[in-house]
Amino acid sequence: MSFAFSACNMFAVYPARYKDRFGEEPTSIQNHGKTLAMIVRGVEFEGCDLDCLEPKGKPDPAQLSSFTFLHESLCFCVIEADITIPVVTPIGIVDGLLTFELELGEPLPTGQMNRERLKLRLAVNGQTYASEGKSGWFEDEMLDVQRKLPLATFMKACINCAFSDYSPYGHGLFGNMICFRANKAGYLALPSGENFEKDAYFDVMYTVSEMVQETYLCPEFERRAPGIGYRG
Repeated sequence: MSFAFSACNMFAVYPARYKDRFGEEPTSIQNHGKTLAMIVRGVEFEGCDLDCLEPKGKPDPAQLSSFTFLHESLCFCVIEADITIPVVTPIGIVDGLLTFELELGEPLPTGQMNRERLKLRLAVNGQTYASEGKSGWFEDEMLDVQRKLPLATFMKACINCAFSDYSPYGHGLFGNMICFRANKAGYLALPSGENFEKDAYFDVMYTVSEMVQETYLCPEFERRAPGIGYRG
């Protein structure tokens, strides 16, 4: 069974920093919902995820000489960016600043990178909460930050929404969440935990056509409760 999903309709720009052995460059990341874009040293990079940014078009080889690539994707660098995200607190909703730091390592002869590390930190109400940086996924790092927030405080974003989940086939570093807001009843009715049925989940997946990112937010957000769907 195959599934055809469309990406969420959004556009956002994140202030960013790019670092490699040649120095640090201020830049920005354009988020189009499905694709990400970043310009460094006059070269535009584009991709569906933060660890698969490739040069767009056909830049002059001389422009690419200061970059390192693995399977045509940018590596051997550190990318940082700041994402403004609403945070619900006991006294109301405030703006939080979610900063990610992604380290992409050197290419190995095996066709892999020698390391890939992701760390998040959320600044809110004068406090900073940092993830451990051990998972390599936005999903787990955001949930790690969430666990460290005070009681009754949570990031108002798809990662914490009652109608978001992932595919059992896996997902990338960032994004690839399935939004079930078009079939809330069907998704929430799925058995979970020890009673989870993958076939039933696939049937519900087939009725939904929206893909979102962990940091996205729509007007139909509802706080997620434990024990729902594939994520549990």
